[in-house]
Amino acid sequence: MNAEPYAAAVGEPGTTPDGPLLEVDDLYVEFRTRDGVAKVLNGVTYHVDAGETLAVLGESGSGKSVTAQAIMGILDVPPAAVTGGEIRYHGENLLAVDEQRRNDVRAEGIAIVFQDALSSLNPVFTVGFQIEEQLRVRLGMTRKQARVRAVELLDLVRIPNAKRRVRQYPHEFSGGMRQRAMIAMSLALDPEVLIADEPTTALDVTVQAQIMDLLAEIQVARRMGLILITHDLGVVAEVADRIAVMYAGRIVEHADAVSLYRRPGHPYTAALMESLPRLDQKGSELNTIKGLPPSLLAIPPGCPFHPRCEMAVDRCREEVPVDHGLGFGRTSKCHFAEELVSR
Repeated sequence: MNAEPYAAAVGEPGTTPDGPLLEVDDLYVEFRTRDGVAKVLNGVTYHVDAGETLAVLGESGSGKSVTAQAIMGILDVPPAAVTGGEIRYHGENLLAVDEQRRNDVRAEGIAIVFQDALSSLNPVFTVGFQIEEQLRVRLGMTRKQARVRAVELLDLVRIPNAKRRVRQYPHEFSGGMRQRAMIAMSLALDPEVLIADEPTTALDVTVQAQIMDLLAEIQVARRMGLILITHDLGVVAEVADRIAVMYAGRIVEHADAVSLYRRPGHPYTAALMESLPRLDQKGSELNTIKGLPPSLLAIPPGCPFHPRCEMAVDRCREEVPVDHGLGFGRTSKCHFAEELVSR
């Protein structure tokens, strides 16, 4: 990929002059249902800097995608309700601005790539039209200008014969090509932050690697902040600078990627690591985490992971753990965090 037109500020990850690009601070979200109130997010806090990849890791239902939807302002309200916290873009709290300002930030400042490109793309319009529409509406481009730019974007994400493919419909693209087209749409307005929500779901391993390499190259060229939402530990190991591990709507561990993989600081993170298949265990049964994540309608008292944790003691069942600082910005919500990382 020729990164020259987009490489205005290539450099190491770091904050902007005014601080992080995006901050989620003590965010609470509830879903009010007929069965009761589901506490979906319970004080989620993380940030992403320019040129940095933050991976948000956890099982299905942990709150990863809901956090992304809250950032984008696309939660279904009702039943969803943001009940606390802030989401700051360049220091501006997006939860306190009007819908017009939120719409200005959406796509131009923060964009998202959804996990299911087939359902996210409109089947009755060509891929080119769907890219061009936002260029005409947001940037005032003519149809001809928007078409030229759409072809450039499809070239950028390495879709072959872009001049022809721009006139095709989503069903005429393979799964990997649809995901590339979604990435092209998300990049059309040159966002500073890109949220990739399970971008390699349902793709074969080779295509997964291609998509992740593509995102990494574009991120470096544009010095974007990238939030990668996934449950794939293998993908995370290759690309993440920092990792936030979520469980039951909480960030239970936050660390740089090297430290977390070397010595997890939370039993849940350790259990996830142990469930990875290993080449030196050929023929052995895979390790699994016993039990199921808790119902968000009835999160257990104390540490929400204690019913599945082999280290749990009475304190874990009674006392909600707070963040334990482990040095170098690393934290863990576990009463035994220091013991775990010192092993």
